[in-house]
Amino acid sequence: MAESGSKGAVSRRAVQSWCLYDWANSAFTTLVVTFLYSAYFAAAFAPNPDVGTLLWSRAIVVSSILIALLSPIMGAVADRGGGRKRWLLVTTLLCIVATMGLAFVRPSQANAVLIALTIFVIANVAFELSMVFYNAFLPDLAPKSQIGRISGYGWSLGYVGGVVCLVLALFGFIGFGGAPWLPLGTEEGFNFRATNLLVGAWFLLFSIPLFLYVPDTKGSGSGVDLKGAWGELKNTLRQITEYREVVKFLLARLVFNDGLVTIFAFASIYAMGTFAMTLSEVLVLGIAINLTAGVGAWAFGFFDDRVGARTTILVSLVGLSVGTVTAVVAPDRAWLWVGAILVGIFAGPNQSASRSLMGRFVPQRHQSEFFGFFAFSGKATAFLGPLLLGILTHAYGLRVGVSTVLIFFIVGGLLLLTVNEQKGIEAATAD
Repeated sequence: MAESGSKGAVSRRAVQSWCLYDWANSAFTTLVVTFLYSAYFAAAFAPNPDVGTLLWSRAIVVSSILIALLSPIMGAVADRGGGRKRWLLVTTLLCIVATMGLAFVRPSQANAVLIALTIFVIANVAFELSMVFYNAFLPDLAPKSQIGRISGYGWSLGYVGGVVCLVLALFGFIGFGGAPWLPLGTEEGFNFRATNLLVGAWFLLFSIPLFLYVPDTKGSGSGVDLKGAWGELKNTLRQITEYREVVKFLLARLVFNDGLVTIFAFASIYAMGTFAMTLSEVLVLGIAINLTAGVGAWAFGFFDDRVGARTTILVSLVGLSVGTVTAVVAPDRAWLWVGAILVGIFAGPNQSASRSLMGRFVPQRHQSEFFGFFAFSGKATAFLGPLLLGILTHAYGLRVGVSTVLIFFIVGGLLLLTVNEQKGIEAATAD
């Protein structure tokens, strides 16, 4: 299907298997982080949605800090020692086990809030670290002329996977519009908690092809060499001025991604707290958002390859801002739907084009390491959005809290205007 500039022909099966991992892991972000477990936690583990929002935001803050600290060094370890697939397997399995563990934490048990949030932090950190290794495969699988559409294929497949998993949760576990397919108990919301078992099984099953068919890479050293990896990471930091466009892009993403992380973390809580939506109704909204995000990621993948990832991201930030304003000022559910669909359409291209731009910017010998910095830029200050939203929500309500994401989209877009995509590509090629 594709030809890598340095690796020769890459099989269609390898590309498809890589994209299928997006289908696999989307169940976690869709059901656990965004649309189901976060809303269930706020409703069942806290005295009211506002307190639940504050508690959930603290878990997002903690996991974001840990991800920011661990991602660059883990990327350097993979680049130096090789076995990128091995690290991907470890982090994937850790996320799966922790996610399944959430199903067995009851709201009434002792220290339920602390236990549930601790397990969630472990799962979330493992998930984000897995993305460091997963994303680093992209430059080996796609030539720069097609990297936008292949990244878009992955993201769009992921959003569709999220939709399918949501539908299974909605009809099989929750019982939308009638009795659920599975005879699960409802005491303390077990039917909602059990969806975490579905997420874990889904993630496990559909990630298998990547481990079977995507070729791994050799590192510059052998085995796990933390000291050598740390030395190489420090050397890269000293030489980072050679990759000025990477630095400027990561700085911009450091800001605008905060807005996106905040929307994903609190969309369901906002819908329930402001418009009194039930969890089942939130799931339906989540399905619609994922479908439109999948279409957006797929369609803008071609736009990305034609006009560039930077322009694609800028267009997406404008669309995300319009969608956010619409949702914040929405007088009723109909207008909330309009805002949510707009956010969905442009969230996919924003994520996909960010990944493809980084794929164009990474030097061959630092792929995992640079994608570690990519993860760092997505999490280093990602606590600011949820923290600010949580504080303002506690003081003034959810509408004011959610409106803060506009600051991140606008400032991030202005910083992105300083990035020269062509210079970044030339610097990576010259390495």
